[in-house]
This record gives sequence, C-alpha cells and structure tokens, in this order.
Amino acid sequence: MSASAGIDLSSGPAALGVLCFRGRDAAKFLQGQLSAEIEKLAPAASTLAGFHNPQGRLIALLAVARDSEEEFFAVLPRELVAGVAQRLRKFVLRAKVEISDWSETWRVIGTHNAPGRHATTPIAWGGRWLLVRSTSESESNAAARAAWERADIAAGLPQVYASTSETFVAQMLNLDLLGAIAFDKGCYTGQEVIARAHYRGRVKRRLQRWHSTSGNLLEPGQTVHSVDGRPLIVVRTAPDDAGGQQVLAVGNYQAEPSAESAVVETDGPRVSGPLPLPYALPD
Repeated sequence: MSASAGIDLSSGPAALGVLCFRGRDAAKFLQGQLSAEIEKLAPAASTLAGFHNPQGRLIALLAVARDSEEEFFAVLPRELVAGVAQRLRKFVLRAKVEISDWSETWRVIGTHNAPGRHATTPIAWGGRWLLVRSTSESESNAAARAAWERADIAAGLPQVYASTSETFVAQMLNLDLLGAIAFDKGCYTGQEVIARAHYRGRVKRRLQRWHSTSGNLLEPGQTVHSVDGRPLIVVRTAPDDAGGQQVLAVGNYQAEPSAESAVVETDGPRVSGPLPLPYALPD
C-alpha cells in the first residue's frame, strides 16, 4: 500500500457505512440519543458514542464527527446503518434534523497518516484516522485490511454487528474507558441502566484481548472458552500471520473460574490470554 493511499473500509464482511445528521436541532437530537457528549463537541472534533436500547444494551457503536454547527456524520457497520436510521427517526418528532444514509455514495477510508485534504472531518480512531470521502484514493488490499483489523483489536476497540446488537451493556465493551460515555450529561436512552452500573460498580464482565490457534474460525456472537474455562462471547476477530486469530471477547475478568466452568465444552474452541490492552480495566 502506498504511503498516500488509505485502506477502503467500505466493503467486505466488516464493511463500514455512514449516516449524516443535518439540521439546526441535530446536536440536541443526538445529545438525547447517544451516550457521549455531543452538544459540546467542537466543529472538526470526533468521539465514540453508543446508541442503546432502554435496557442499556448497545444497539450500535458510532464514531461521530461534528463537521459544522448543524451537521454531523457517524461511521458504523454498514449492516446496521438502515436499522439504526429507522430507529432514530422514530425519535425525531418535531426536531429539525434530517437523517440520511450516505453509505452508497461515500467511502470510509482508514489511514495511519495525519489527515491532509479531506471532504469531511477526520475521526480519531485508535491512533489512526477514519476519513469519509465521496471519492476514494484508497486501496482494497486483503493483507492491509487484516492488519488494520489487528490494530483495532490491539487498541481494544470494540465493534457491534447484527449478531451482537443489543447483547452488551456499554461498560462490557469498555465504552467508559474509551471516552464514549459522558456520565455528567442529561438523559439519553439507556442512561439509567448505564449510570447504575457505573456508580454501583456491578460490571463483572469486560472486553479483553485473546488469541486463538484452535483452527476454528471464530465469529462475533460465538461463545468460546478461555484456557482456564471462563465462557466468553466473541466481539470481533482478525486473522494473524500464523493462521490464528486475534480476538476481542467479553467475559468475567475478575473472579477465578470455578471448577465447574473449567470442564464445560472441553471439545469447543479455546482462546489464550488475556493479552495486554492499551488501557487499564477497573480493579
């Protein structure tokens, strides 16, 4: 891949799509729907944010950028774009905001380089950048794409797909550690459950990084076990150069596994770890 070209993230099984929010009430509307602080987001700034159901379960993880005072766009898995747009439109009511699906005409580009010329505000992404462009100078390269996905996993960046939508409470995916939750903002859908988990410290399951050499092709939503017997739900995976997989999965990260859990599904896939993350999990 050339130094100037980015990686096209708009195609393939983990393709990313784009939603645009435009109108004088766009900031206020998103403030009441997403877990991050949106109204105070400066133009040309970005943040991760969760869109949750009333039970605090994550419907989708959005990477949101404020392109101007009245325009925002969000990057999320393309398979969720239509459903998320439909659910959000139910809350528009009299708000002056238009929600548009840009996925057919705009591309999501991943780049390791500091953004230069771009069509929209770059999104900070685990020490790298996501760009949204109407035309692409990117390359579609399987090896480069796999390396990008591995870098996401090394950065501890979760993702939510159709198979895992509404499965996890925000803290299970470490959204509180990634700046995707503002605990001092007003109400948003799912806020009560998320705040209760935060202030009462009852989150026992967290996202951690693992490695699989089992030969099984692990998929998001699949249940696997650690080598010490803990059950885990796969969040995302990426192939490594040795034929294995790098894995992010959610499971009990504090308590010792019980003798009973250590013998469950002994013939099923196992993952080794946990491996280090660039941020610390709560004690």
